[in-house]
Amino acid sequence: MSMIAAFYSNKSVLITGATGFLGKVLMEKLFRTSPHLKVIYILVRPKSGQTLQERVFQILNSKLFEKVKEVCPNVHEKIRPISADLNQRDFAISKEDMQELLSCTNIVFHCAATVRFDAHLREAVQLNVTATQQLLLMASQMPKLEAFIHISTAFSNCNLSHIDEVIYPCPVEPRKIIDSMEWLDDSIIDEITPKLIGDRPNTYTYTKALGEIVVQQESGNLNVAIVRPSIVGATWQEPFPGWVDNVNGPSGLIIATGKGFLRSIKATPMAVADVIPVDTVVNLTIAVGWYTAVHRPKSTLIYHSTSGNLNPCNWHKMGLHVLATMEKIPFESAFRRPNADFTTNNFTTQYWNAVSHRAPAIIYDFYLRLTGRKPRMLKLMNRLLRTISMLEYFINHSWEWSTNNTEMLLSELSPEDQRVFNFDVRQLNWLEYIENYVLGVKKYLLKEDLAGIPKAKQHLKRLRNIHYLFNTALFLIIWRLLIARSQMARNVWFFIVSFCYKFISYFRASSTLKV
Repeated sequence: MSMIAAFYSNKSVLITGATGFLGKVLMEKLFRTSPHLKVIYILVRPKSGQTLQERVFQILNSKLFEKVKEVCPNVHEKIRPISADLNQRDFAISKEDMQELLSCTNIVFHCAATVRFDAHLREAVQLNVTATQQLLLMASQMPKLEAFIHISTAFSNCNLSHIDEVIYPCPVEPRKIIDSMEWLDDSIIDEITPKLIGDRPNTYTYTKALGEIVVQQESGNLNVAIVRPSIVGATWQEPFPGWVDNVNGPSGLIIATGKGFLRSIKATPMAVADVIPVDTVVNLTIAVGWYTAVHRPKSTLIYHSTSGNLNPCNWHKMGLHVLATMEKIPFESAFRRPNADFTTNNFTTQYWNAVSHRAPAIIYDFYLRLTGRKPRMLKLMNRLLRTISMLEYFINHSWEWSTNNTEMLLSELSPEDQRVFNFDVRQLNWLEYIENYVLGVKKYLLKEDLAGIPKAKQHLKRLRNIHYLFNTALFLIIWRLLIARSQMARNVWFFIVSFCYKFISYFRASSTLKV
């Protein structure tokens, strides 16, 4: 029997960020492996026109929870939504709800954060730093609390090439940053942001680093641990392969490539694509919760949930796998065929070309205007390019993360727990995983019918022909303009035509002699 699953039975768990990608998978796994779990409290931001219970049913109605409903039919009764806003003091939780949380909670999983790379520093500090500080204050008032698990990111210290399982200091104390956000206006914050984040690429990584320091400084006597996942991708095995419900990270790139919006991308081909399946992160997180509560380590342990040091896959290899899968499983209504040149530049240059093809988007928008519809393609293309520009830092660098604590924890698990809560990324087959990832994006994210694959393949063939025709016409137009303006271009053109004429004449003469 699983010791970890038994540990969570009859426990009351608080999950922040439960409506997010990682939070949903965490909640699903807890209920599926520990159906006798007492209750999961989830902090839910109020939404106009929808009650908290309706939000819960919306989550449970997704395919992700189908297996849970079989082993835990009353799962909806075990989810207790709490109206909360992480931007407000005390999260704007009512007195009655706060009292219940403080008196009943056994385990806290703090998953909530803003993952927007371009978030304003004030917003990023509020959600990633101040909210963590307030949650720790709440946790210190929970008499039954056994463990507090903080989900950070492996890129919180991405300004370093080698990252150990330690909390690194920042030049400015988090408390000073929190206090300054309360009285500085936006213009001053904008001015000091580059100086504060230093050699980090964005406010996300900077504020996640500050959040870790807050955990270290203000956890007091709590049993605390930090999990640092890298780029979180679709599920590997559980509850089924390929499940994903957001466009962050690789998912957005897969959609853009499959739909033909993304032709190429600037990246270092041999840089490690440190993608980690979401179920791997969740399994580690649940195991960390058990270990922290039962063994009570004397210091805050950090666990890296990364793949690069144990089972590396570079961006070149990943790109080839994605394109190979898309040839077999094309996306519907692709704007253009996925470019097979997505990675071929790897053999001749250090970087993939950063080429944006706005012209077809403009042409398509013109067509939409003619048919009386709202143009949207250029806006979508610009949004995609902004997203890619923010990802460029991460796909042009490689990092080394030490995983001593993660490997130690794996060795502490029984064979049954290693099976049920598998986070050994060395077992991951990248080709199989990426195939399931692409299929999952098509099926669960884009809601495309797999029965339409033959039709999509025909559509892809038409797009390929249109693509070649468009490029040929574009080349001829540009060359014609060059001939009209340049004597050298005319000389080259006449030489090519003359050479071709002589070659054809020679070929015909040779054929006549043979006959």
